[in-house]
Parts: sequence; structure tokens; C-alpha cells
Amino acid sequence: MLKIQNLSKTYSNGSIKAVDNINFEVRPGEIFGFLGPNGAGKTTTIKMIVGLLRPDSGKILIKDIDNQEEMIEAKKQISYVPDNPEVFEKLKGIEYLNFIADVYGVNAEDRKERINHYLEVFSLDKAVNDLISSYSHGMKQKIVLIGALIHEPDLFILDEPMVGLDPKSSFNLKEIMRKRCSEGKSVFFSTHVLEVAEKLCDRIAIINKGKIIAQGTMEQLRALEGQEQSLEQIFLELTEQ
Repeated sequence: MLKIQNLSKTYSNGSIKAVDNINFEVRPGEIFGFLGPNGAGKTTTIKMIVGLLRPDSGKILIKDIDNQEEMIEAKKQISYVPDNPEVFEKLKGIEYLNFIADVYGVNAEDRKERINHYLEVFSLDKAVNDLISSYSHGMKQKIVLIGALIHEPDLFILDEPMVGLDPKSSFNLKEIMRKRCSEGKSVFFSTHVLEVAEKLCDRIAIINKGKIIAQGTMEQLRALEGQEQSLEQIFLELTEQ
């Protein structure tokens, strides 16, 4: 579904290596967690995957589509929810959702069904006709999540998706993530909530100082340390070494 091959990105004329020759793969039907301390290279990597940054070197393949050579086709396969979503605040919620549906070419019948479904799931149905400028942070997060789900992407990319969500919405989002993977789609997400990552992810990669320092299932990560540990303990030990 997603292949990252020898990916690198530097800043300040090459003096800062934000992402340093990393490799990993997200398979169909799995939730893949991407973890790391602040400044480790997570968001830079995600921005390269979704086409907001150009890598210095390496390849990003989304369903075998090179996202540097076929940018539009690659973007059709994904949805992206950033850690700090910026929304068109002068639009009403429903206007924003219809705009996103137009961008992805979702037909009238499908968009109506999906919008109504997700508005109910995220308890936003009563506010959808209000201006987004009146929304709380959590409500803005919900409207962006709904917009990202409208075209049923094959790869769902989330950067800190639980921030600002109430417990019920967080639970529902996790259920949606698992359901999408049961349909053969994939979820790639970054989070600092390690307990969520441990319970939810099929495989995990940990990045530190621009390099992937570990990746695999929880069993494989525990094998690196040679003892039964939580993801939090493994993460702290690996990133402090």
C-alpha cells in the first residue's frame, strides 16, 4: 500500500538531517504506527508522503504510484488529517464537506450517505450548518476527519488524530480505523499516546533523530529488548540510547 525507500530530507542547506535514509512498508489491511520524540522527523516524513514536501532523495510509492512523478494520482489514493488542521472557517460545516466531496469526485448519493453517517458517528449533525469559525478545536478536528473519510481512501494518514477528541469520538475513530483495515485498506498514523498505539497497531516503526531505530510487531519489538515490556518502556529505552 505504501513503500518508503531510502527517503531523506535535509534543512538549512543540508546541515540538518530531518529524515535520514529511512525505509519501511505499510501493508494492505494493517494499522501502522509511526512513533518518535518531538523533532524526530515524523511530521517531515508525513508531509513528504502526502506531497507537501519534496524529498532530497528516495522514493515514496502509494499503491505502486510514485508520488513525485504522478502527484495527483497518488493523492487520489489517500486522505490526510494533520496534527493541527486548518479549515476554511468562513464556510459552514456542510459546505466544507461538499467542497471536499467535489474535489474527490464523490457522487451525490454516496456523499449524502457518508456525510450523514459520519456526522452521526462524531455527533456533529446539529452543528453542520453552522460556520466553522464557531467550532471548538475538537469540532474542527471532527469535521476534518469526516472530510477525510468521504471518498473512502485506500490509505488513511493521520498525524495525532486523537488530540481534541472526546472519549466517545476517539473510540469511534479507532473502530473506523480497524473496520477500514478489515476491508483491505490501510491506516498510517503518528501519535504520542503510546498506550493507544500498543493496543491498536499491527506494526510500529520508531524514528529518532531522523533514523528508523526499530520496527515490527509488538512481539518483535519486545524481542529487541529481550523481555516483556510495554511499548512505553521500549520507546523510552530505545530513544534514550
